[in-house]
Amino acid sequence: MKKLILAITSVLIISLVIRLWTGAYYHDEFAENHFFIKHRPTWKWTFYSPIGMTDNQLNDLTEEQRVEQLLFEEYISSRGMSK
Repeated sequence: MKKLILAITSVLIISLVIRLWTGAYYHDEFAENHFFIKHRPTWKWTFYSPIGMTDNQLNDLTEEQRVEQLLFEEYISSRGMSK
């Protein structure tokens, strides 16, 4: 019984670590999905750029899109990915 509880706990902890420290992003130019390791943990899994390759600015976006764009810049663009 103890082995079962230990196994279930281990699987849950490993799953939580993977969920918090990894993610996927949609490339803003080529529309491809990429798996990556995050520089800090967050519950968010998928990242995308609402601006993409358009000439829009951050001020042209809705509040929700602005948050998405800022997260994309923090986790993806500033780390040299999606270029």
